[in-house]
Amino acid sequence: MSSPLSGRILVTGGAGFIGSALVWALNQRGLTDIVVTDVLGTDEKWKNLVPLQFADYVEAGDFRARLAADARAFGRFTAVFHLGANSATTERNASHLIDNNFNYTKELAAWALAHDARFIYASSAATYGDGARGMDDRTEDLAAFRPLNMYGYSKHLFDLHAQRQGWLKRIVGVKYFNVYGPNEDHKGDMRSLVNKAFAQITATGQLKLFKSEHPDYKDGEQKRDFLYVKDAVEMTLHFAEKNPTAAGLYNLGSGEANTWLALADAIFSAMGRTRNIEFIDLPENLRGKYQYFTQADTAKLRATGYTRPMTPLREAVRDYVQNYLTPGRKLGE
Repeated sequence: MSSPLSGRILVTGGAGFIGSALVWALNQRGLTDIVVTDVLGTDEKWKNLVPLQFADYVEAGDFRARLAADARAFGRFTAVFHLGANSATTERNASHLIDNNFNYTKELAAWALAHDARFIYASSAATYGDGARGMDDRTEDLAAFRPLNMYGYSKHLFDLHAQRQGWLKRIVGVKYFNVYGPNEDHKGDMRSLVNKAFAQITATGQLKLFKSEHPDYKDGEQKRDFLYVKDAVEMTLHFAEKNPTAAGLYNLGSGEANTWLALADAIFSAMGRTRNIEFIDLPENLRGKYQYFTQADTAKLRATGYTRPMTPLREAVRDYVQNYLTPGRKLGE
């Protein structure tokens, strides 16, 4: 079987954080027959596209409308990476999230399957909720999960739909854990702590972290699975490049749970600064919706033949801080 990357490739959300990193990784492989869609709006994510090479850019709404009118409007794609979504965990417009994250994904998946394109989409670790019901990508009892926010629920709805339709035997849904790295500057409050911390420490010499309201976790000892974006896109491309027959839902994470303090230490070290942290109260809008522990079990991913080692936390943070944040560079520059 030839690689789905041998033909034309569609990347939705291609100007965004993970999407632009994926286009960069495709370019690193010498691939440029790529159609990018996104909603550029009024933020600065267009800057992520400037160093990248692709065949065409189409606004997401225009792409969706033209595809609905003519299924072959953009030619034949061999691979579709559907990473476009409103990923704000604080978004309150549920109707928008249903249309943008659920309905559009249904339409695109049905179209891709009808035209024999490899379909790989971004689900989310947010579908797991607080983790009380596990974070197991091998379970078939998807209905047991309880997302904590509407973003996670919009992603969860499509996972359930794909399962009911039998699509999870033919497509891949990837559940990214806490991804950080170059090209996330435009994300505002949804930027990673590394990005926010770099700005805070540069301006004040100090980093503010949330206090813990959970008796089992001391301040700063809340844990997350932090995944470097360069690793995230290699994992994603694996399902088209190395194993184009794998199907189902897959956790994409480092496989390690690190504390916020460990991450903070890596940031201060990369910046050549002495650790200086102030703990602040958890904002009202996050109370009851805060995850205190996430860790991806990547055994299912590894079972598909993914053998690349994860970039260690301190090494990844150093690369991000010193090669991208400090000089203000984008991927590809």
